[in-house]
Amino acid sequence: MSELKSGFEYDIIPDRIEAGTFLIGVALTGGEVTLRNVNPEHLGIVISKLKEVGADIQSDVDSITIRSSKKINPVDMTTAAYPGFPTDLQAQWMALMCMASGDSTVIDEIYHDRFTHMAELSRFGANLHLVDNVASVKGIEQFYGAPVMSTDIRASASLILAALAADGKSEISRIYHIDRGYENIEIKLQGLGADIMRKEA
Repeated sequence: MSELKSGFEYDIIPDRIEAGTFLIGVALTGGEVTLRNVNPEHLGIVISKLKEVGADIQSDVDSITIRSSKKINPVDMTTAAYPGFPTDLQAQWMALMCMASGDSTVIDEIYHDRFTHMAELSRFGANLHLVDNVASVKGIEQFYGAPVMSTDIRASASLILAALAADGKSEISRIYHIDRGYENIEIKLQGLGADIMRKEA
């Protein structure tokens, strides 16, 4: 058997879920942020939905700039296989819709039972109702700080975003979930001005 002597180079694609989480976070908390080393084409549906929400988004070949005044329009969303809306951004989107100026629905067609974050978002004051795989979201004016518990990777991200938008202090437990999908997320958020810190157990 001859030895394989050829090889190739491969660039790992940017993480569209991490990028989408930050985009949704800016839409929720307001401000202006530029994400670099991203692929806007991989986030087409997310960018489109965020524009419906009211965010101003400009993209280049490998960067996305989002500006948000925190005025959030209610926008219905249904997850779908790529290039549809990612199920891995469903929880983060729900956190955003909780603060919208009206009612919306969030439907998950990929994982019909992926709604464990709803109970924890309710601790912040969210008004949510679930029937099968359809979540009804009634927009509220304000989240309020609360102790909450992570149940999976994406639920963890939604709780962090909600806590950043909340009035008051929040504490999120079982954060080992977030580390499975995000590297040093608290440090990146600190770099954007967030008042967030990791506590040793």
